[in-house]
Amino acid sequence: VEAIVNPANEHLAHGGGVAGLISRAGGPEIQRESNQKAPINTGEATFTTAGTLPHKYVIHTVGPIYRDGTQGEPGLLASAVTSALKVADQLKLKSISMPSISTGIFGYPLEPAIKVIVNAIFNFLKGESTLEEVHLCEYSSDKAEEIKNIIEGNF
Repeated sequence: VEAIVNPANEHLAHGGGVAGLISRAGGPEIQRESNQKAPINTGEATFTTAGTLPHKYVIHTVGPIYRDGTQGEPGLLASAVTSALKVADQLKLKSISMPSISTGIFGYPLEPAIKVIVNAIFNFLKGESTLEEVHLCEYSSDKAEEIKNIIEGNF
């Protein structure tokens, strides 16, 4: 894939969770570039180079911290996904890999998050786009299996 999506915080401080893994794997350049672009708002996205990772870019998007599901979380999550897809499109990318944004340390329950994420991807790809492939990724095989089951049961 040409870019990976990083589920970031508003300060683009990639210390923990998937963001920390991506930043450490790609080297200090990702954090240096992120520092120049921070802060960004929840629901927004930006990009950096991928450092030493085998991709062209890292697209950083800020999903919502889950509270109780009535604080606009679904809309903010959809916006975070759509913003990342728009950045990929602006970069004229054909393929990206996206994790289950907000479902880790931000606490969004997996099933409702996956429904929002997949619907946002489908809705975006209905329009004109350079994107041909959007891969959902997960570093935990148990969580990946859960995501597969959610998608198969709902789409």
